[in-house]
Amino acid sequence: MKSLKRKEYDTLLRSSQRELAAVANWLKHSGNRLVVLFEGRDTAGKGGAINAITQYLNPRQCQIVALPRANNREQTQWYFQRYITHLPAAGEMMLFDRSWYNRAGVEKVMKFCSNKEYRAFLHQVPIFEKLLVDDGILLFKYWLTVDQDEQEQRFAERLDNPMKRWKLSSVDLAARDHYDEYTQAREAMLKATHTDYAPWTLVDFNDQKLGRLTLIRNLIDRLPNTETPDTAPKFPPLAARPRKEHFKVLKPIPSLDL
Repeated sequence: MKSLKRKEYDTLLRSSQRELAAVANWLKHSGNRLVVLFEGRDTAGKGGAINAITQYLNPRQCQIVALPRANNREQTQWYFQRYITHLPAAGEMMLFDRSWYNRAGVEKVMKFCSNKEYRAFLHQVPIFEKLLVDDGILLFKYWLTVDQDEQEQRFAERLDNPMKRWKLSSVDLAARDHYDEYTQAREAMLKATHTDYAPWTLVDFNDQKLGRLTLIRNLIDRLPNTETPDTAPKFPPLAARPRKEHFKVLKPIPSLDL
């Protein structure tokens, strides 16, 4: 399949983003709650997909949840506890850039958790997600797939680009030697947690632009009818001539001389 040209991609993405704006409006008026999980290997494209979704949405309504490693106190809590505080209220959309499934992936492979903790997670997560769905939360779980040769190219790009180097961590680099173990961990996770009420959806992200469009289309199509009345405010014309900005106490700094 040929790669999308930038102009074609931008046109298709903008169309999808208009539909996402309608989804956000529907959430606001219906009071529904939406949770979307983004999982996958390092460099799969989770951040880019999330940014494509949130670009034109209200950040107070549509929030990105990207939690750091649990601190000492959080490590003594019930595993799901710190994620619960980030679940949405009525009208909100929460996008998890990695989620509670860290335990089934990086924590399992890199031995950041015990086998007992790992087994407990696989047992509890279907129960936890059933409680969320039964309470009315719309839960979508996406796994972004990427082949190892493509992953290696993206690692190299991040290493060579000072503006992307922050995305690389020592754990990411160490994980390169555990590709097959991550595959086995993923398959075990899917087998244990792919349920009728909270299914997984796998999306090919070897072509990230096509992957983003595919994921967004799938997300929108799986939602109920999101049509709502047009409630956009109407702005009457100004009664007087628009005024120029003027300052007495302080002045703006000089603009760049381009």
